[in-house]
Amino acid sequence: MANEQQKLLVPLDDYLKVGIHIGTKFRTRFMMPFIYKVRPDGLAVLNVQEIDNRIRVAANFLSQFDPHDIIIVCRRENGWRSLELFSKLTGIRSYAGRYTPGVLTNHNLKTFTEVKLVLVVDPWPDKNMVFDAAKLGIPVIAFCDTNNDARHVDLVLPCNNKGKKSLGLIFWILAREFIKSKGIALSDGDLSKHLEEFLED
Repeated sequence: MANEQQKLLVPLDDYLKVGIHIGTKFRTRFMMPFIYKVRPDGLAVLNVQEIDNRIRVAANFLSQFDPHDIIIVCRRENGWRSLELFSKLTGIRSYAGRYTPGVLTNHNLKTFTEVKLVLVVDPWPDKNMVFDAAKLGIPVIAFCDTNNDARHVDLVLPCNNKGKKSLGLIFWILAREFIKSKGIALSDGDLSKHLEEFLED
């Protein structure tokens, strides 16, 4: 067990404390491969090792792009604070709130943006971004809970995408890995000092 924990991006207890593995009572066919078990109360439980694996893959994928080539969208309010912190630390652009359809596809819009990679916090409320990216063939990474439809998603990151602390921990890990891979210098030099900010209520 100790060896297994050493392979994780953060200690197992850190994942469990934020409920990153707690899903919903609804399960789609897209998410069945990531479900470890169903609790007596009906809530599905995601496989933590698989969550960790997918965060690692997502971090590696993000690191292949420059910050200005990536955009992250989060309509779910629980993720706004951690998304803002992530964006500030990495330089990656973000939309907190409603994404206006056409930003990626309509050259006439003042807000028109060209990107090479899209990340969404939930493919249902963020579906406008997912559909626009799909039309253009832009890869999509999506945080997906057990009830999510993953059509048009290129990389599913299974997780509790509704919990504020769960999202905070994921964004902190992704920021840490991105900063490490890009050699980005922080003013205080230590990203671990920012973890509490990401996990604030």
